[in-house]
Amino acid sequence: MGLAAGRRYVSPDDVKTLAFPTLRHRVTLRPEAEMEGIDADSVIESILASVPVPR
Repeated sequence: MGLAAGRRYVSPDDVKTLAFPTLRHRVTLRPEAEMEGIDADSVIESILASVPVPR
């Protein structure tokens, strides 16, 4: 990722890789959502899927 991969920039894949461990504990779900089987990872995945990747 970024410098660790020898790059001086961050790629969209780098952001996606770090999004889950970075944001997972910050997502608070309503009890109704949890009862429907929705978890923080599915919310983050939905958000990432809705954001277009810059070119």
